[in-house]
Amino acid sequence: MAAGGSDSDRRRAKAALFLACCALVGIAPHWLPPGRSLVPAITLATLLGGYSLRTVLLQAFRRSSSETLPSVLSPAAPPSAVDVVVAARDEQAVIARLVERIATLRWPEGQLTLWVVDDGSDDRTPELLAELQGRHPFLRVLRRSREAGGGKSGALNLVLQQLSGRWMLVLDADADLQSDVLERLVPWAEAGGWAAVQLRKAVANAQTNLLTSAQAMEMAFDAMIQEGRLANGGVAELRGNGQLLSREALLKVGGFNENTVTDDLDLSFRFLLEGLPIGVLWDPPVQEEAVLTLPALWRQRQRWAEGGLQRFFDYGPGLVSNRLGFSQKLDLTCFFLLQYVLPVVASADLLATVLTRTAPTMWPFSIVALALSGLAIATGCRRPSEGPPLPAMNPFSGGLGILYLVHWFVVIPWVTLKMALLPKKLVWVKTLHLGHEHSDAANAEGCVAERVDQEAGDLATEVSQV
Repeated sequence: MAAGGSDSDRRRAKAALFLACCALVGIAPHWLPPGRSLVPAITLATLLGGYSLRTVLLQAFRRSSSETLPSVLSPAAPPSAVDVVVAARDEQAVIARLVERIATLRWPEGQLTLWVVDDGSDDRTPELLAELQGRHPFLRVLRRSREAGGGKSGALNLVLQQLSGRWMLVLDADADLQSDVLERLVPWAEAGGWAAVQLRKAVANAQTNLLTSAQAMEMAFDAMIQEGRLANGGVAELRGNGQLLSREALLKVGGFNENTVTDDLDLSFRFLLEGLPIGVLWDPPVQEEAVLTLPALWRQRQRWAEGGLQRFFDYGPGLVSNRLGFSQKLDLTCFFLLQYVLPVVASADLLATVLTRTAPTMWPFSIVALALSGLAIATGCRRPSEGPPLPAMNPFSGGLGILYLVHWFVVIPWVTLKMALLPKKLVWVKTLHLGHEHSDAANAEGCVAERVDQEAGDLATEVSQV
């Protein structure tokens, strides 16, 4: 317990230092003369805005690397064995659909195995999996108790010990794939020399409401940013669902980290520091369900924000060492400033504006960041893509996309404050999956209350505390 307490104290100290530095940056311009108070924000907007244009928008006018590498299985190359892995807890609404979808994937018989870890489900998931095993010989089921610990990472590490294939495709239980995905993904990964590849995440229920439509825009925006960062010598990251991992590379970094709330983001940095490259593939995508309500989005994004910031605290010394090249360091610095520093600084600026009754000073930085994000959303959503149609771009949808991204200006400061004040907790914060039949607007209203109640229950289930 002493070690755990020490780890929690270090985390709070790092978060408190980060919060204090961002607060100082946000407050300090208010002490400058009126004519110079905007200089810091304008400088940051110019430098980071220029980098964003180079990274994201210029990339939109280039041919995607996925269009230039092999996209079909070469007859001369023997197919690699692939293990599809799913950590499932209370997934009765979607687990059968997932198994049937995997059964349609085009891949040589005997070279594809689906592993489902039933992580202490309390619903009908175990019974459904038992029935499915009788029909599908490729399905393997492992079970562990709900109190086994380690969250999703613990479930994935359990199955990792059983695998023998060259590639491991990690999916969420609500994932939906095209039948040719392995025929295109695996050769692309092998031809590119990637240790891991992240498929673009496409929202299957984008038409349900404005919130799901905004999340569909965000996923397209994210994939395009990742491609742009990678094309300019930067860093790409894993996103959990739809990530193809080299089993050898995964074992080299020690498997999944059971002391993090976002196994995918943590694994991204460990691959980076070991020199194991991660690629991003626009098509074919992996489909998933977006959350339907603001409370569900709030809980989900808090977890993403905490895990995203925590990895910078955990791996900071390695990120500034000579293990990374200059372009990678520059990319990570710009990403960190835009994703984590800007929201906290903007909040401090707003607080100083109220307390000192002076004009805000960080608005040029915020406006440029949001404007470029909106332009990137529009460009990404107009890009040819497979899977569910991306939201049509018009002034209303573009404005919705920009307004939606403002939620990070609330989530990041709030999570940073919590990390600075509260001890670290590791919980399985799983999103309740309803299945496509519940994604229509006509059915959404009846399931919202159940969704919120069940997600709140999952959030309260503590796996372990450090």
